[in-house]
Amino acid sequence: MCISRSVGLNANNSPSDVKLVQVLLNENLGRMPPAAPLQVDGRAGPTTLERIGQFQRSVLKAAIPDQHVVPGGQTLHKLLAGMAPGLTAGKLQGIMLAANEALIERYYEPLMAMMPNSQIATSLRIAHFLAQVGHESDDLRYTEEVADGSAYEGRIDLGNTQKGDGPRFKGRGLIQLTGRSNYEAFGKARNRDFVTPENYLHIATDPYLAVDVACWYWETHQLNALADADNLDEITLKVNGGYDGLADRAAHLRRAKCLLLA
Repeated sequence: MCISRSVGLNANNSPSDVKLVQVLLNENLGRMPPAAPLQVDGRAGPTTLERIGQFQRSVLKAAIPDQHVVPGGQTLHKLLAGMAPGLTAGKLQGIMLAANEALIERYYEPLMAMMPNSQIATSLRIAHFLAQVGHESDDLRYTEEVADGSAYEGRIDLGNTQKGDGPRFKGRGLIQLTGRSNYEAFGKARNRDFVTPENYLHIATDPYLAVDVACWYWETHQLNALADADNLDEITLKVNGGYDGLADRAAHLRRAKCLLLA
């Protein structure tokens, strides 16, 4: 189900469900009288209620709109049917509910440019990729591990053989690259140096690199095949090393499938 509970007049109106309906209404602006896009704020205020009513009048031909969207209902069905194909910036907002407009603008073009290079090109692959990215980056808000990286100091399995390698090569990117050996491998794949002091910081600060390293990780760990099999658990295991945050990854995936596979 795209939404878990009802949205609109006299509805449950959980913020995440309201945000998704607001995104869907924005995706259908061309089917209604001219109006500015809704602010995706999770509040079912008068403007959102009126926009639901406008959609019901214009598309469902309802003489008396009920301004109500229910899971599996006709209004939701028609909203999904009216979306443009592919990943739009609005749909990215619907998947990354905690991301603000500036973050969507910062990462939308890099995602569109970099995903095809790693064959993340089908709707199902994109949905799974964005579900993992959404959880790992907290909806695009973090491209660098909050911890100082000292826990990785001396980790031979990560190639951290020199003093200071733990903090130096802590997790960066939308799916966090960690450890000297992984920074070296990514650099070799891209014919760039990410080991020399300060160069490694670019993986967190350059949005194209932050996306590209996540795509590289995805491709080199054969996650497209698992996405094709719709295997969230195995993808999570390969990304996380366990199943931390599985429920949140599943919620991201549900929204991504709703917006990309409907």
